[in-house]
Amino acid sequence: MHATRRRATIISAQKFKNDSIKAHHSTKANVAMSVKPTKAMVLAAGLGLRMRPLTDNLPKPLVPVAGQPLLDHVLDKLAAAGVTEAVVNVHYLPDQIIDHVATRTKPKITISDERDQVLGTGGAVVKALPLLGSEPFYHLNADTMWIDGVQPNLARLAEAFDPARMDILLLMAPTANSIGYAGCGDYAMLTDGALRRRKENQVVPFVYAGVAILSPALFKDAPSGEFSLTKLFDKANEQERLFGLRMEGVWMHVGTPDAVRAAEDAFLASVA
Repeated sequence: MHATRRRATIISAQKFKNDSIKAHHSTKANVAMSVKPTKAMVLAAGLGLRMRPLTDNLPKPLVPVAGQPLLDHVLDKLAAAGVTEAVVNVHYLPDQIIDHVATRTKPKITISDERDQVLGTGGAVVKALPLLGSEPFYHLNADTMWIDGVQPNLARLAEAFDPARMDILLLMAPTANSIGYAGCGDYAMLTDGALRRRKENQVVPFVYAGVAILSPALFKDAPSGEFSLTKLFDKANEQERLFGLRMEGVWMHVGTPDAVRAAEDAFLASVA
C-alpha cells in the first residue's frame, strides 16, 4: 500500500515536472513568435488635397486636432510603445515638418527627404529601408488617429505579429464604430486573422487603420521608384502572409476638414 502510494507520488511529481517543461518551452515559443519593434516608418509626404483649405499652407500631418498636430499624436503613441527611432518621410511643404520634429528625442526622428521626387507609399519605404534595419518595424500614416482600449493597440500588434507566418500585420478598424469613415471597408477577416481583400461591389466589416507591422523581407523584390504599398499587400495576400488584428478602441478617419471636428469631439470625450 505504501509502495503504491510512493509510486503514485513519484509519477505525479514526474508528470508535474514534464508539464512544467512543456509550459516553459511553450512560453519560450510564444515569446519567439512575437516581436517588439524599436523602429518605425511614418508616412508624412502626402499632399492632403481632401483636407483643403486647411492644407493650402500647412502639411496635413501638422493639422492640429485637439490642440496637437496629427503627427505628434502618432509619434507620442510610438514613444509610449518603446519605439526609439522613427523615419518620417516628407515631400509637400517639407521644411515645416522638418522644423517641427527637429528637437524631438522620443522617438529620435530621421527625415527621409522626398521633396524632389514622388515615390508613393511603397517607394517611400524602399528608400527608407537602410534606416529601418533588418527587423520588423511599425508602419503608420502620419494622419491616422485612434483611441486605445484597455491595452495599447501598438503593443497588441507586437504581441500578435508572428514572423514565421506573417509578412504584414495590419491594424483593422471595424467600420461600424469608426468615426469619419463611410466607405465599404477594405478586408474581410478570417478567425485566425488572415485577411481577404474586398471584391468589387462587396461590403466588408473592416477598414485598414493606417497602422501596421511590416517585415523587411516583404520588400525583397520590390520595384524601384514610385509604387503603391497596396501592391505588396496584395502579393502577401496571395501568399497567405497578410494578417489583421481587430482594433480595440475607436479609429478616427481624419480625411477632411469636417472630420477634424468629429475627431476632436471623440478624443476630448475619451480623456474627459
